[in-house]
Amino acid sequence: MPVGLAFDEMKGTDGQVRAPYSELSKWLGDVKPDVLDYRRREAELLFRRIGITFAVYGEADSTERLIPFDVIPRILAAREWDLLRKGLEQRVKAINLYLADIYGRREILRAGIVPEDLVFRNPVFRPEMNGQRVPHNIYVHIAGIDIVRVDPETFYVLEDNARTPSGVSYMLENREIMMRLFPELFARHRVAPVENYPDELLATLKSVAPESASGEPTVALLTPGIYNSAYYEHSFLADKLGIDLVEGRDLFVKSGFVYMRTTQGPKRVDVIYRRVDDDFLDPLAFRPDSALGVAGIMSAYQAGHVTLANAVGTGIADDKAIYSYMPDILKFYLNEEPILKNVPTWRCREPDQLAYVLDRLDELVVKEVHGSGGYGMLIGPAADKTQIANFRTKLKLNPRNFIAQPTLALSTCPTCVDAGIAPRHVDLRPFVLTGRDKIRIVPGGLTRVALKAGSLVVNSSQGGGTKDTWVLDR
Repeated sequence: MPVGLAFDEMKGTDGQVRAPYSELSKWLGDVKPDVLDYRRREAELLFRRIGITFAVYGEADSTERLIPFDVIPRILAAREWDLLRKGLEQRVKAINLYLADIYGRREILRAGIVPEDLVFRNPVFRPEMNGQRVPHNIYVHIAGIDIVRVDPETFYVLEDNARTPSGVSYMLENREIMMRLFPELFARHRVAPVENYPDELLATLKSVAPESASGEPTVALLTPGIYNSAYYEHSFLADKLGIDLVEGRDLFVKSGFVYMRTTQGPKRVDVIYRRVDDDFLDPLAFRPDSALGVAGIMSAYQAGHVTLANAVGTGIADDKAIYSYMPDILKFYLNEEPILKNVPTWRCREPDQLAYVLDRLDELVVKEVHGSGGYGMLIGPAADKTQIANFRTKLKLNPRNFIAQPTLALSTCPTCVDAGIAPRHVDLRPFVLTGRDKIRIVPGGLTRVALKAGSLVVNSSQGGGTKDTWVLDR
């Protein structure tokens, strides 16, 4: 996809610098290239000291690397953020209502809005949650909703991440690095803060403690351990929240309650922010070979004595096939039109839509229903004849496993690259927190940038980087 066809968030459609970027454009015109390069290398040194790394899997050299960070911020006007905020709140409300219904009365299935087989034959559907009441009827406490932009007024939801969304540590670290390296640039803008996210997250988690909790709720973060690719984020968040970072072996269940082993003896845990997938959470309920979870934690959960954030079984809300029904889901539960629209999506499970996709493989993006990280997908315009032929075979063998979408010209932002400053495609992952009392969203989120020229794949696992996201106060 040629970059020239994409909406340039700084220069707009007419080549004139847009208002949110006016000060940044002036600053970029004044700053010397060697200064910008020096700040870029200084940022890399700071990230190296912090220890933020990732691996580009699938390459010959897949050792841990620094996550690429671009020193030129992405900027959103206050009115643009207001639109996103309202749309995000609306969407997450609908997701929680959908999950409560799927594991409860299933009215949406009886109404024929979502096909039953798409739920019951889905590997991420958890029958253990049937009829299970979760504390305060909230299933998704932390959501990461991926947003793309195609023109000045149009934002699409690309993906709903309702299981264990990651990346918020990069949002926070990016802001801290930018404030240290570019104080003069911050002085020229009124940038809404994001550093209160840990306080908002902790308030959200405490608000959803079970009714049986007494006094100040105890919150812990459950990690799979140091070999998990997101372990840095787990330890970072536990430290910022001032809560214990625990592994499965640090917890045990007794008389229907979850306890944490401490030097002062067992301590009851009321809320667990878990970064362990469903399959590995409880060897008595799911995979018996799991050494990452806690034996019996599901029994404590089903007894209402602990809150798991996010709830078990939330994957049935962010499956890419279910995604295609989200506009209908939203209308069914809220009786509202979506503020943030879906990308047009073809369900390959339906014969007529499969035929359409097979005829246009060189034009479309085809994704695995359960794929992530940019893997298992075909970007038709960038694929050669062999890749298209191989994908055609996959589609015919298992069409239920795929959806297809048009190749969007994702918006671009100015990015510091080896050749200077150039436009690169971006997306945005805001983080939505749902507690008992309200929905909280810090202004901004994690902007991911495709650092390779012409690439539409922003995932860090495939060479993408990140930017600080600035939302301008009024």
